[in-house]
Formats: sequence, structure tokens, C-alpha cells
Amino acid sequence: MEVDPTGRNPHDLGAKLDSGKSPVFRGLLDYFPRSCSAVAHVSRVGAEKYAWKGWESVPDGVNRYSDALGRHLLAESIEGLYDSTMKEPVLHAAQVAWNALARLELILKDMK
Repeated sequence: MEVDPTGRNPHDLGAKLDSGKSPVFRGLLDYFPRSCSAVAHVSRVGAEKYAWKGWESVPDGVNRYSDALGRHLLAESIEGLYDSTMKEPVLHAAQVAWNALARLELILKDMK
């Protein structure tokens, strides 16, 4: 049941039924603004290379994004911070994060 974190009645002025809901801004965007921006950059570059949201349809996506995540970790260790195969600067770490999010999203989607 939704409740106001301050104990207000839902019909009182100033009530907001968000107790226990995920703090998306405070807990993700405000915690990791640079990281979110870097991952969004990977999304744009990837969409130019492939298609927007095409990653959702990749067969065996969980395993393939897990493998890509691992490859970018290794490549960063070998090549340095930036992916030399891209037409513009993209951090391997941002690609690791992107692949982790894609993998997690597919896992969560399959759990529904």
C-alpha cells in the first residue's frame, strides 16, 4: 500500500505517496551523473552503428552482453582507457557499464 513518508493522509495538501519507491534521481542520476552520461554516449554511438533498442532483440543476449562486458574489461587492461576501434572516443569502462545494464535489463525482463 502506498503511503506518504511523513505520515500525511493521501488527501491532505502536500501528501505524496512515494514511501518505499526507488529514489531514481537521488539514488542513480544524482549519485552517478557522469557515469550515466557516459553510458548514454555509448547508447548513442551503438545506435548509430546498429539501431535504437536493437540490443533488446539480440539472441542469447544475457550471455553475449556478459561476454562483451568481459572483453571490454580485458581491452581496457591491454589497450588503455579508450576503445581504439570506435570512430569517436568511447571509454571501455562506459562500455562495461552499458553491457552490465543491458545484461541486467534482459535478466529482469525475463523474470517477469
